[in-house]
Amino acid sequence: MNNKGFNWFFPIAIIALLLFFGSNFLGGDNAKTIDEDAFFREMQAGKVQNVLIDKQSQKAEVFLTKAAKTATVKKEDKTNPFSNLGMSSKADYSLKYGDLQLFLEKFETIKKDNPAIKTSKDYAEGKSPFTEILFSALIWIAILGLFYFILFRKMGSGGGPGGQIFSIGKSKAKLFDEKEKIQTTFKDVAGLEGAKEEVQEVVDFLKNSEKYTKLGGKIPKGVLLVGPPGTGKTLLAKAVAGEAKVPFFSLSGSDFVEMFVGVGASRVRDLFAQAKAKSPAIIFIDEIDAIGRARGKNNFSGGNDERENTLNQLLTEMDGFGTDVNVIVMAATNRADILDKALMRAGRFDRSVYVDLPELHERREIFDVHLKKIKLDDTVDRDFLAKQTPGFSGADIANVCNEAALIAARNSHEFVTKQDFLDAVDRIIGGLEKKNMAIKPSEKKRVAFHEAGHATISWLVEHASPLLKVTIVPRGRSLGAAWYLPEERQLTTTEQMLDEMCATLGGRAAEQVIFNNISTGALSDLETVTKRAQAMVTIYGLSPNIGNISYYDSSGQSEYNFGKPYSEATASKIDAEIKMIIENQYERAVRILTENKDKLDALANKLLEKEVIFREDLEDIFGKRAWDPELTERPVTNTISLNEKVEESEIQAPESPTQI
Repeated sequence: MNNKGFNWFFPIAIIALLLFFGSNFLGGDNAKTIDEDAFFREMQAGKVQNVLIDKQSQKAEVFLTKAAKTATVKKEDKTNPFSNLGMSSKADYSLKYGDLQLFLEKFETIKKDNPAIKTSKDYAEGKSPFTEILFSALIWIAILGLFYFILFRKMGSGGGPGGQIFSIGKSKAKLFDEKEKIQTTFKDVAGLEGAKEEVQEVVDFLKNSEKYTKLGGKIPKGVLLVGPPGTGKTLLAKAVAGEAKVPFFSLSGSDFVEMFVGVGASRVRDLFAQAKAKSPAIIFIDEIDAIGRARGKNNFSGGNDERENTLNQLLTEMDGFGTDVNVIVMAATNRADILDKALMRAGRFDRSVYVDLPELHERREIFDVHLKKIKLDDTVDRDFLAKQTPGFSGADIANVCNEAALIAARNSHEFVTKQDFLDAVDRIIGGLEKKNMAIKPSEKKRVAFHEAGHATISWLVEHASPLLKVTIVPRGRSLGAAWYLPEERQLTTTEQMLDEMCATLGGRAAEQVIFNNISTGALSDLETVTKRAQAMVTIYGLSPNIGNISYYDSSGQSEYNFGKPYSEATASKIDAEIKMIIENQYERAVRILTENKDKLDALANKLLEKEVIFREDLEDIFGKRAWDPELTERPVTNTISLNEKVEESEIQAPESPTQI
């Protein structure tokens, strides 16, 4: 149904303008008519430049000289603004002659009697009246079509110059319906079993609403998908639309906001009006935090906030008065803590589905999806790839598969091999390998002992992440790297955090033990341990001197506060406690390396010789780890992985290998 109507103002205005300007630019022949006597008088006066004779129509077009034209224009009415806009190619006079032979004889006689007259004559082919009418009609049709295209097609769709003037208040949502079917289904969404189970009920409600309404149930107004970036929130929403086979409106939160006041609210109204007209339907708003941020905060302008007006309109539309309209709003964000509380209450977003990073078996399913289109070698094991990618999101795994295919093609492989995948993981996490980077021998030696220090401590302490690979080949922004395979766990004890901090400080401690001085290469290490120690003291309450107190605000409200949630005296205690934890682990690392200096030297020399060493090289020097018998049976791999995450806090370990 077209509820916008048709505006007749623009067609009428176009026709009026064309009628007004047409006679001056594209109209018919506006030349004045003169007889033969007047023509010959003008000719004898030297005012005629040329005469164009048409034998068939017995007409001639008379063109005056420049001087005669200027004099004629001055005599015309000055109130006509278009009097001097005529085309220079138009005739000044139109002459209807009688007998052509007599006309030419008189013309030649006048020229013979007055040699100063330079008037020339030409002959024109006769023009068919039908051809002239057809030509004029085509010009008019072309002009009208151009105006229609600019004003109605371009501007109506928001494109072209000034297009947003006519569509500024219309929704920018892209509609997927029976004409543009969504092919994505739940089969294309690997993992996310819990999230799929939640949204599957929404699909069932849209398909079989009577099953729920006959028992008194109401359709859920909204479903909020929350989770880290790349975990598949948008893909899950598309799968819901594909399974439900209902109209699906997709747009981003930023599509509502413009520089004009009231546009966002107008687009919200238009979006819900379209969705209700196509009910049952799904509205998906990606990155809803662009408009759903908590109101009344961080607004120092003091004026009318367009974002807040948009949010108010969205709240009104989601609340509504009718419960019989089957329109479900789905939204996705990775910053649920900053959303307005009114948006999160029951009756608007009734369900909040957390889409977490995939577990081991979910990563294997994701690899199964992305490896379907890749020509794989027989050596590729999906279980092995899933184990080597802890902490990877679905988008990260897709990137790994694509990068592995590119590496295989670059190396002219017929199939993508296991080593290609390992190189892809190295490339994504560590950066591009810099084979031509010049490093002085003294710096290379320091880098080797730095990385050997990391490897030694991680091997000799119980709770450190098992080391898989150490390299001194520059990669990305690092001169060397130690790669670990962190244990996937939901809880972390104090001893585990301290052991990991000790291993992280092993690089600087090795420099102190071997060279008796330290360098700036431990920047990444110091940043990591500082954040971990700060999290232990201020977030997790793992410091006995501070006590079981957490200053972490999970609601995200503390970012708007200018002060700290503790006194200056407590701040001094926190600083002292953080320093004590870090220094104790540094001294512990120095002590361990001093006691095993010979093994540290052997490992560093092997690293200088081979540039890349693996787990088996550490076993040759240190022997097997007594407390990790299950890890000693794991095959040695050239791999790289993320550091262990620090639960759901804002202070996390950087997702990168230990660097120097």
